[in-house]
Order: sequence, then C-alpha cells, then structure tokens
Amino acid sequence: MSWKFWQRTEPVYMDDNMSSKPSTVGRVAGGLIGLYLAITIVLSWWWDYEPDQFDVRDNAVQMAQSANDSLVTGYLTTVTVITLADTLLEKRGGYLSNDVFPPGVWMDNVPEWEFGVLTLLRDAARVYRNDLSRSQSQSAEDPDLSEAEGKFFFDNSSWLLPQTEDEYRDGAKLFRSYMGRLADSGQANAQFYARADNLQQWLAAIETRLGSMSQRLAASVGKRQLNIDLAGDSAAQQATAAPQDQMVKTAWLEIDNIFYETRGYTWALLHVLRAMEQDFGDVLDNKNARVSLQQIIRELEPSQDTIWSPMVLNGDGLGLLANHSLVMASYIARANAAIIDLRTLLTQG
Repeated sequence: MSWKFWQRTEPVYMDDNMSSKPSTVGRVAGGLIGLYLAITIVLSWWWDYEPDQFDVRDNAVQMAQSANDSLVTGYLTTVTVITLADTLLEKRGGYLSNDVFPPGVWMDNVPEWEFGVLTLLRDAARVYRNDLSRSQSQSAEDPDLSEAEGKFFFDNSSWLLPQTEDEYRDGAKLFRSYMGRLADSGQANAQFYARADNLQQWLAAIETRLGSMSQRLAASVGKRQLNIDLAGDSAAQQATAAPQDQMVKTAWLEIDNIFYETRGYTWALLHVLRAMEQDFGDVLDNKNARVSLQQIIRELEPSQDTIWSPMVLNGDGLGLLANHSLVMASYIARANAAIIDLRTLLTQG
C-alpha cells in the first residue's frame, strides 16, 4: 500500500526593491566601466603626441642665465642632451614605455618613439664618457659621466623597484652636475674637448645607427639579400656558417614600431647635430666642413614632417599605396651618406 503526501506550498512574493537591485548594480557597473574606457580612449588620444622641436641655442642661453653659467665650449651640446632626457620623461603623458595600466599599456607608437630618443641618449652618454670629456685614451674618466652612462642603459620597461624614470632622472642630474663643473672657470676637472677626432667618433656612432635603421626600414617590403659579411677579406672567418642568400622581411606588426623608433631617434639627432655645429664650429670651419654638417641636418629634417595618414602605410615599392618606411629609409640613407663624406672630410680636409 502506497501513501502520497501532499505538502501545500504558499507562493513567495519578492519585494520590488529586491528584484531591482541586481539590475541597478549591473547598470552602475556597466556605466563605470564605460566611463573608464571613455577616459582611457581620450587619454590615449591626448598622449599620442610627439614633442615639438626647440631652438638649441635659445634653450642653452635660458638655462645658462638661470644657473649663472657661461656658454663655454660644449655647453650647448650638454644642455641639449639634458633637455632631450627631460623631454623624454616630462612630455605630455610622461614616460609610457613601462606603463602596465591602460591607456599606456595599449599604446605602442609613442613608446617606440621614446626608445628612439633613448638610443640617442645612450650613444651620447657613451661618447661623452669615452671621448668628449677625456684628453686621451689613458686619461681618467669623468665620475659623473661614468655613472650617468649606466643610468641611461637601465632597462627601459622597469615599472617598479626601481622605476625606469628614476634612473633616467638620475642620469640627467649627473649630466647637470658635469655641466655645472664644465661652466665653472674655477674648476678644471670637467672638460669638453671639441677636436676633429672626437667629432669623428660621434659621427661613427651615428653612422652605425642610421645604417641599421635604414636596413630595417627597407625590409618592410621584403628583399633578397646576399651575404656580404666577409666580403673584401679572403682570410676572414666567422663563428658559424650563414646562408649565402636569404629573404629579409619585417614582420607586419613591427613595421610601425621601427618607423616610430627611427622618427624618435632622428628627432633627437637633429637637436644634437645643431648643437654640435655650434660647439665644433671652429673645427668645422677649419676643415671647411660646416656646410656638410648643415646638409646632414637638411636631409634629416623631412623625417619630422607631419604624418597625414591615420596609420603607417606599407604599400609595395612602386605600388598604388605609399610606403612610409621606404620614404623614411631614403631620408636616413641620404643623411648617412653625407655623414660618411663628412668623416672623410674631417680626416683629409
């Protein structure tokens, strides 16, 4: 015999306030997320910015007046290096290469531009330490410049402990310390030697950078390249075998990165070259080479023209669409050829 038990249940009525709470929380959360995304989009647009060029002499005069310094040999170039470092850190949006939160973490053009400027600063710090501040190879290094070089070679993407910005600010402070001693007539332990051989050393570093950038830019369309690593020396050897013929092509996602890195480097290089024209003026005039340096500057100036396209185009060499990388490569290659001629002139002029 089976028994069925019936249990009477009463309907449960939910309060209107209880039923509306989940939907209200969802709307508020969605609104906050939407507001956050809108703010980050606006900030990314505002921070996507390349600083304007500045007059290196006016900038140096202003800094000299504020510090009661005199414009001694090397002062313009040193002030320019310091200003480049300050601009890298204090421009609109600050330093973005080590950001871990939106919108900085989403952006890549400005961080690549920053890396180009940083590359120039690293080259300058090395040349200052090894050549410009030393009378000969056996002379002692300047202590401030020796420490500053290491600061600028710190990891460019470190977010914490220590922050990249702190290291680079310390590097700029050390350059300021050197500049203060350089401008002090009562001190002789800080020097800037504006000699032809020092100028050649700096131009050699620039030549290497521009040559590499020109090759990387040209690889945007891909090309067959023969191995010429050992050309010109029948007895030359290399550690491992390399293919005699290979296809060189930049990955699609890296094309705009290389373009903006080059654009940042040439922006900084233009300022340094203009300062070098002032500090090495007597050397250039003695070699009748000032116009050659001015021509290098002239070749690099179009690299800073406004980009009217919303993105870096990568058309074929003679195709329907422009190829911004090849255009930039042509500016770099012409400037690099002019640097080679200038170095020869400094040696033989």
